[in-house]
Amino acid sequence: MIEAAKIWNEPNNKSHWDPNLDPEWDLFARMTVLAGQAIRAENSGVTRVLGGMSPIDPSFVRRLDERGVLDEIDVVAVHGFPLDWNLWQIDEWPAKIDEIRAVTDKPIWVTEAGVSSFGAEEVQAWGVKRTAELLIGKVPRIHWYSLYDLPSHWEATTRHKEAEGSSYYRHFHMGLLRADGTPKPAVEAFAPYASQLGICQWFHFEDHRLDEAVGWLKRLGVRHLRTGLSWADSFRPNALDWFDRQMEALADFDVTVTFCFTPEHRGVEPHHTSPPQVAEEFAEFCAAMIRRYAGTPAGSAEAPPLAAVG
Repeated sequence: MIEAAKIWNEPNNKSHWDPNLDPEWDLFARMTVLAGQAIRAENSGVTRVLGGMSPIDPSFVRRLDERGVLDEIDVVAVHGFPLDWNLWQIDEWPAKIDEIRAVTDKPIWVTEAGVSSFGAEEVQAWGVKRTAELLIGKVPRIHWYSLYDLPSHWEATTRHKEAEGSSYYRHFHMGLLRADGTPKPAVEAFAPYASQLGICQWFHFEDHRLDEAVGWLKRLGVRHLRTGLSWADSFRPNALDWFDRQMEALADFDVTVTFCFTPEHRGVEPHHTSPPQVAEEFAEFCAAMIRRYAGTPAGSAEAPPLAAVG
C-alpha cells in the first residue's frame, strides 16, 4: 500500500518551514536524517522521498547534501506551478528537472504539479494536457495537485493568507473537481493520463470527502496517490481511528504518504512550520506510521499505541 514515505512538504517554502528559526536548514537536515534512518529501519522497501522543493532550487539540494541528508533519502522531489505562482513558464518544466539532475544522482519525482482554474477553467484543462506532455517520460513519478478544490470556508496552508492577494485565492481552485464534487473540464483532460500522472490529494482530519474521492480515483484509473499523515493531527482524540480509516480506504493505490506538520506544543515555537524541540520525536512518529501501515496490518495488536510516538 505505501510505496514511499515523503519527509516533510516544501521545506524551502516559509509556509511550511520557518527560515527565521532555522536559517541554514541545519535543524531540518538533522530531523530528516533521523527520519530517513527510522523509516529504513522499519521497512527498507519503502522509498524515502525528500519533501518537494518549492521553489525548485539546486542550491537547496547542495545545502542538504553537505549536511548528509541525501545519504538518508532515495528520491528528491520537486513541486511546480508555473501558471500560478512560479516565475517561469510551463514549457520550462524539463529544464527545471535538469537543474536538479545536475546536482544529484538521486531519482527526481514531481510530487505536485498543478494549474488552477482561478482565471478560467479552460486554462486549467489545457495546463493538464501540457504538463502531461512535458513530464511523462521525463521523471518516473508525477502527482497532479489536486483532485478537489479547497472548500472556501477552509484555510489554505500558507503564511500570509489574504495578504497575498490573488496568489492566496488560487489555492482554492487547484482541483479537477469543484469543492462540491462536480467535475470541471480538467477531468476529461486528465483522464487519458491518469495512470501516468497520479494525484496528490491532502485529506484533512476526518475529511468528509474520503470515500467519494476514492470512487473518483478508481473511475479515473489513478494508480499512484500522494497524501499525508500529520504529526500534529496524531495528538487529536481518536487520531489512530482516522488514520486507520484513511489508509484502509486508500489500500488499492500505490501511496506516497507525507509526514509533516509540527504539533504546536512540540515546536520550538507553537506553529506547524516550526522545527521540533526534539527531532527524534518526529522520527519516532515516522517509524510508528511505517510500522503500522507498511509493516504490520493496520489496527493489529502489534501496532503501537499513539502515546508511544508522541
